[in-house]
Order: sequence, then C-alpha cells, then structure tokens
Amino acid sequence: MNSDHIMGTDEMGYDVFTRLMTGGRVSLTIGFVVVILETVLGVLLGGIAGYFGKWVDQLIMRIVDILSCIPTLPIMLILSSVFNSWEIHDISRLYYMMMVLTLLGWTSVARLVRGQILSLREQEFMLAAKSSGLSTAKKIFKHLLPNVIPQLIVFMTLGLGSIILYEATLGYLGIGAPTGTATWGNLINSASKATYRNYYPNLWLGSGICITLAILAFNFVGDGLRDAFDPKMKR
Repeated sequence: MNSDHIMGTDEMGYDVFTRLMTGGRVSLTIGFVVVILETVLGVLLGGIAGYFGKWVDQLIMRIVDILSCIPTLPIMLILSSVFNSWEIHDISRLYYMMMVLTLLGWTSVARLVRGQILSLREQEFMLAAKSSGLSTAKKIFKHLLPNVIPQLIVFMTLGLGSIILYEATLGYLGIGAPTGTATWGNLINSASKATYRNYYPNLWLGSGICITLAILAFNFVGDGLRDAFDPKMKR
C-alpha cells in the first residue's frame, strides 16, 4: 500500500480501490435493474389478477405459487454449470443472471399489488369511476395503481438490499458475474482462499464493508419511507 494505491493491488496488479468503486457501480446497477424489472412485471400481472379476478386471478396466482416454490440458489448453481459447459464467460453471463433473478423474484410484487387492488377496487372512488364509464386501462393505471405506489416504493427500496446481498453471495460462490468483471461479489470471493483471507484482508474487506453499508442504507431508507407513507407504523 502507498499513496498511489491506498488499498494496495491484487495479484494481477490492479488497484483494489478502483476495482472496489467499479464493482460498486456494477453491483448497484444489477440491484436497480433487477428491482425495476421485478416491479414492472409484478405490477402488470398482479394488477391484472387483482382487477379481473375469477379464472384470470386463479391462473396468475398458480403461476406465482409455482415460481415461489423454486429455490433460487440451486437454480443459479445449475445455470452456472450450464454456462460453463456452453463456455459462456463474457458479460452476457451477467445478463442471464439478472434475467433469472427477475423471473424468480417478481412474485412478491405481484402478491402485494394483487392484495392492494382487491381491497381498493371495492372503494367508493372505484364505483364512481365505473359509473363515469372510464375504460379498464384508465381505471387500473389512473385510479388503482397510484394508490399502490407508496407500498411499491418501500418494497423496491428494501428489495435493493436483498438483490445486492444475493449478487454478493453468488460472487462469493463463484457463480455470479464473469471472473474478470469487478463486482462486490467477485471481490469478496478472495475471502474463500485461506491465504488471501488471512494475510491480504485489503482484497476482500473493503467490499464486505461496502455491501454491509449499502444494505443498511437501503433498509434505513425503506423504513423511513414506510413511516412517512404510513404514520401509524411510527412507534
């Protein structure tokens, strides 16, 4: 370590601090993209299920039940082996990982939106909207979904921390982003080697601290937004 490399360099001669900052950008991008895609998919299908009900609701909720029963980590382990057999080691591996996390993670948003819309569609303002002859799309997107947005914002904020932690777990296990890609998960993977863990904490300790601080920050923001949107939650 010196003034040029405040956190030292890794075995390839790369500056650890630079890789830590670059890895934070990649990890946060993964978190935001996955959470946004999960929210869009969950709002769309959950809104349709809650508004139309009947067989549409039953069909979508059974799909949600099936996807909720799929363990994400074993699926990622299997996909990692498949990617290795297909020799997929470039950045597209990261895109596939984001796609799988999105497909397996939208079910919680769908349940939240469905439950809120089931309670809102019987309110007086919805009866007035029906009487005014508004189209179904306007009733859903103009009257129902705006009332669900506060809960969605809180859910997305809290979900960001979970996605970042998941990426870190996958990176630590070596099944996440490509090895050459700087992410917090890949950086903390150094701790899996006894030599690095015992004698070179600068290679992995910084990413561990950043992951902890990021998750705490998003959780605190989520708690604050929950209290702001629902004063009854304050204690």
